[in-house]
Amino acid sequence: MNEKMLFLSLYLMFLMSCQKDNYKPREVVLPTNLTVTLEINTATVNVTAHADSANFYIFTFYENGDSTMVESSNGMATHTYSVSGQHSVKTRAYTSAEHFVSELDVFEINLNLGGTGAPTGGTTSPLSYNGYTLVWQDEFNGNALSSDWVYDLGTGNGGWGNNELQYYTNQNATVSGGVLQITAKQEAMGGQNYTSSRIKTQGKKSWKYGRIDIRAALPKGQGIWPALWMLGDNITSTGWPACGEIDIMEMIGGAGNNDRTVHGTAHWSDNGAHAQFGDSYTLNSGVFADEFHVFSIVWNANGITWLLDNMVYNTLNTTPAQLAEFQEKFFFIFNVAVGGNWPGSPDATTQLPQTMYVDYVRVFQ
Repeated sequence: MNEKMLFLSLYLMFLMSCQKDNYKPREVVLPTNLTVTLEINTATVNVTAHADSANFYIFTFYENGDSTMVESSNGMATHTYSVSGQHSVKTRAYTSAEHFVSELDVFEINLNLGGTGAPTGGTTSPLSYNGYTLVWQDEFNGNALSSDWVYDLGTGNGGWGNNELQYYTNQNATVSGGVLQITAKQEAMGGQNYTSSRIKTQGKKSWKYGRIDIRAALPKGQGIWPALWMLGDNITSTGWPACGEIDIMEMIGGAGNNDRTVHGTAHWSDNGAHAQFGDSYTLNSGVFADEFHVFSIVWNANGITWLLDNMVYNTLNTTPAQLAEFQEKFFFIFNVAVGGNWPGSPDATTQLPQTMYVDYVRVFQ
């Protein structure tokens, strides 16, 4: 090799080395903090998604082996399903055509709700959560309660401890169109002027810890008191409040904010004295009878968190020794009371009958 060729070869090697040293790969930016919210109105699903740094979204709706894709710049999409059953939607948030994050949400479509008198719209919740397994559910399909439920009957002790005015019967809880209906009526029975139903899983099913979702539409009116709650398995041996109580949702109906405010509360025994801790959530508009909402708790060894439509509104630390009740198993109670110490009695504004509709209850652990 002559001197000129050697110099040229060395020069080219020098340039290649400089280019290699100065090369920087293009930084990959993925969207972060993806959140997806579903709203179901009978057969129509409205999806709203948001992720930081996302430039556009693609939604894929799955139905009976087929799929429909919707691209959106604002993170919103709508799809109408033709049949009842379990369906899903995959949401992808993109920074570029090659870079995205995704989430799959599974949900139920029930086209029979419209025939039950229940609202047809409202919030729903997924059939799966990361880190959880669905261990028990009641979707209230068929035409009767499952064997996991039993009834409380009569007037209880002192109106179930609250001077309530109803007589609980097994006639006011029905299952049809994919929903449980618990109805309070103005009728005489057992010395009372009102009837209703109170169902529970005591002796059948109970749980310690997990996430619980209950999708329900509530009754309304002065003196109407719907509740979705839990008591400790050991109530028969320790009594209340030593058994512990978790009120996933209570509402006292009536004027002002009452028909649009729900309460999440825990009760326990603090060295023999009744102790409680709770908070409430009030809708900005409308009332809880207008549409379905999802009432939830997330419960573990450290505490209980209450959520409405997946928004946190109350948290209790259960690690202190005096809250040991909440480290044990609890069972469900669903009921609609009439009157009592807290809501007061019905008045001329109260329209009866009033029904609480429960679309499903699901336990994840």
